[in-house]
Amino acid sequence: MACMKLGSKTDAFQRQGQAWFCTTGLPSDIVVEVEEMSFHLHKFPLLSRSGVMERMIAEASEDEEGCIIKLSDVPGGAKTFELVAKFCYGVKLELTAANVVQLGCAAKHLEMIEEHGEGNLISQTEVFLNQVVLRNWKDTLKALQSCEDVLPYAEELQFPKKLIESLAAKACTDPNLFGWPVMEHGGPMQSPGGSVLWNGISTGARPKSSSLDWWYEDASTLSLPLYKRLISAMESRGLKQEIIAGSMNVYAKKYIPGLNRRQGSSESSSRLAPVSSGISLSEEDQKLLIEEIDHLLPIQKGLIPTKFLFGLLRTAKILRANPSCLSTLEKRIGMQLDQATLEDLLMPNFSYSMETLYDVDCVQRILDHFLVMDQVVGSASPGSVDDAQLMESPSLTPITMVAKLIDGYLAEVAPDVNVKLPKFQSLAAAVPEYARPLDDGLYRAIDIYLKSHPWLAETDREQLCRLMDCQKLSLEACTHAAQNERLPLRIIVQVLFFEQLQLRTSIAGCLMVSDNLDGSRQLRSGLIGQNDGGWTTAVRENQVLKVGMDNMRMRVSELEKECSNMRQEIEKLGQVKGSSTWGNVSKKFGFRLKSQMCSAQEGSVSKQNNRSVQSEKSKDQHRGKHKKNLSSEE
Repeated sequence: MACMKLGSKTDAFQRQGQAWFCTTGLPSDIVVEVEEMSFHLHKFPLLSRSGVMERMIAEASEDEEGCIIKLSDVPGGAKTFELVAKFCYGVKLELTAANVVQLGCAAKHLEMIEEHGEGNLISQTEVFLNQVVLRNWKDTLKALQSCEDVLPYAEELQFPKKLIESLAAKACTDPNLFGWPVMEHGGPMQSPGGSVLWNGISTGARPKSSSLDWWYEDASTLSLPLYKRLISAMESRGLKQEIIAGSMNVYAKKYIPGLNRRQGSSESSSRLAPVSSGISLSEEDQKLLIEEIDHLLPIQKGLIPTKFLFGLLRTAKILRANPSCLSTLEKRIGMQLDQATLEDLLMPNFSYSMETLYDVDCVQRILDHFLVMDQVVGSASPGSVDDAQLMESPSLTPITMVAKLIDGYLAEVAPDVNVKLPKFQSLAAAVPEYARPLDDGLYRAIDIYLKSHPWLAETDREQLCRLMDCQKLSLEACTHAAQNERLPLRIIVQVLFFEQLQLRTSIAGCLMVSDNLDGSRQLRSGLIGQNDGGWTTAVRENQVLKVGMDNMRMRVSELEKECSNMRQEIEKLGQVKGSSTWGNVSKKFGFRLKSQMCSAQEGSVSKQNNRSVQSEKSKDQHRGKHKKNLSSEE
């Protein structure tokens, strides 16, 4: 730590209880009372250095007990006046970064200017501050911290402004460009050229490069008002917003314990993760700090970790922060909801009503903010998006990730019996249809909700199941849904129909692949007759395809049996007379259309076969006639 010693005499002051005595051999002729401390001194050393003391001594009336002066507003109190008194007596005084501001304020207050003695205390503190303290990061920081005790006096002398500007200039400069004098805080002493010094001798070794976040921990030791002024000075100098956001992250975690409770493993291993500082703020101070941090944070996507924002929101809800702060945090999270995890969304409900276990309404608002921002940035419209674009377009990746995230959240809140159907439906329906390539996640959430709410009416079940598109269920989900007794009968019929449609489409595709393989094998055998290895591979592929086709045919037959059984059950219900019930169902769900399509396909195949047979017969007849003509000519 930089320091400067003033004066040459030995320490001639002694303390006895709440009093200081100057042991110079002469009896004291003045008593100066500062706070609860009494200083038994002599008039001449004081009035020769201080204009204030000169006037007060002249105005004081002497009585039998001597001259008594009360100083109730000395900056720094009795501790600082002790140093001032020693300076007046010429006792060795050590100026440091921790006391230079308070001594400067006290010297200004007591008018210790050059007119009352050359090299007075004001000039001494100014020289030390400008030539020693401001050149060193650690000393500048320590001097700024000392301004807290004498802030009104320090502001008059503009000490905080000078110190903050010095810190901002150092923080905005890349420390890798030079190692002097910024880098002294984190390693060995370096020369102006950047090489490491050992006993003042350059070793030629280069210091380790420093990252741009080297000042985070030091800045977090400042009080909130000074920290805000430091951040403002850095912003005015053009420091990157992501660096400022990182500093606020460290600052908030240091003073708000709730932000570290759900800290991930990656964050806890970071060197910037603050240790227990021993500083405990009241709940009211923590709430004010969160509100101030919310105002300071830059509004830009991706600069602030989403987990940190969720921690702020969760803690703000616990501490009952003002509604505007909560709303701003929700909007910040909504801007980058695609970067959140399911654990982040599972925020407990801290409202007085405690209707649900998790705060579903908050997630609904966050999702709404995300959808608004997604429309602002010009995402593709649902009508112009197909499945291929959905899987390939980078612009749709965030909305797809959010859709998967919301489906997972719905599955987590579905077991809560207090989650009402309208609230569950509203959250599920808020996600656009084009954002879900598959509806398997939504089906899982609906199934869990139906299982946890068995008292729902049939109409409510059908209304809930209409949220999912049966055509966007995978084959595995269709198989599960076809056997799910919790689903309404109408939905099961739709699932069976689309599952059968998928299987038939798969079989048709396999047949086309098989035909192409057969043609390629014949061509391959004609070109490469002696290549046994290729033939063996082709035979093996053909066998695998045949096994897959057989399994599909068996599945189709099982589905047809299930459809037949369901038709019989529907007829037994007796809701509609005769066999018109199944006809209506088939009409409604497209079975008749499918059967017509199948029959049309079969008809087209049979027509093609008949045409080929007729063409062969005509060719044979033509050959026979040609032979007869040749025999007659002979």
